[in-house]
Amino acid sequence: MSSTLLRRARPGRCKASCLHRAYSSTPSPAASAAEIDNAPTILPYTPPVRPSALPFKANKSRRQDSPSYILHTFIPPQARDAYLALRAFNLETARIADSTSQPTIGAMRFQFWRDSVTATLHLPPTTHRGGSRLSRAWLHRIISEREKYLGNRPYPALSALETYAENTYSTFSYLTLSSLPLSSLILSSITADHLASHIGKATGIVAVLRSLPLLGFPPPPSGGTAQGSAPHPPVLLPLDIMAAHSVQEETILRTGPSAPGLRDAVFEDATRANDHLITAREMLRSLLAGQGAGHAFEHEGDAQRAGYDEVQSATDVPSGKALREVEAGFGVLMGAVPTRMWLERLERVDFDVFDGRLRGPGWRLPWEAWWAFRRRRI
Repeated sequence: MSSTLLRRARPGRCKASCLHRAYSSTPSPAASAAEIDNAPTILPYTPPVRPSALPFKANKSRRQDSPSYILHTFIPPQARDAYLALRAFNLETARIADSTSQPTIGAMRFQFWRDSVTATLHLPPTTHRGGSRLSRAWLHRIISEREKYLGNRPYPALSALETYAENTYSTFSYLTLSSLPLSSLILSSITADHLASHIGKATGIVAVLRSLPLLGFPPPPSGGTAQGSAPHPPVLLPLDIMAAHSVQEETILRTGPSAPGLRDAVFEDATRANDHLITAREMLRSLLAGQGAGHAFEHEGDAQRAGYDEVQSATDVPSGKALREVEAGFGVLMGAVPTRMWLERLERVDFDVFDGRLRGPGWRLPWEAWWAFRRRRI
């Protein structure tokens, strides 16, 4: 009789008594032993498992941001999901300025991400151990900063480029540090944030240098669009650096790497990025030796950090506690490795950003990253 009920029942149309009799594991008292042996096995209903978004985020990072995908193995397992989600968010917001020709459409897309962040993180950051401490204000700062340069307008000065890097790449590192499992230790001071600030500024400057050949000389359109209808390609070098070396945007677009003064301008930008890496490296060496950071953190008073409890000043943190903090969050600081490697390759090609050998992350990145993580060197 049980098999007859199961054969006749339809999902969503069977009454409660029918379901109870069909899925009951206790046989009827009047049933014989043969009926009990021949009765079909009824398995309990298991609700479908919601698929995780981690494979999608990992594949997106592997295809479009291979250095971050390689470095995600050095992030603690409890924070890898947040790390990949933040990298996917970085890719989506960074490509808006390049994929939209109308500022209104780009502003709408930024507003979509702003509303999505607000709806997702509508509660204030939690302060208990293991809780999510992603800051909505930090994510909004990334969106607002990238919206300022929606039309790929150039940076008026090198300091403006550093501010952009601080509000985007450094802020991504702050968010990743806040997602680490030892949140009560990591956010008890801002020593790791101090290191991440310098590394993020260097990474942001390098990202602009790497994008110069791609944005200034995009591939021809595949849809047969006339060249005259395409928007004017941008040159995102800081204007004060271009003026100091008499570099003209028109000359770069016409002659490419042979433009007079271009390599000198690239050299000055790359030098500033390398200075930030040297500062972070010396600061890490000082911390490993049991000493302090050596200098004050200029972004220590950011309003976004007011949303977290138990935040100490960098000058009030004992050296041992600061060292444990850096040790726990060292995987987040590994972004300095591909930045350093690209700057070294740029020096070998005499600061020619159009050289094809600068494309890609470099085949030595996995080995260099493992060696740096093992030795705690950046």
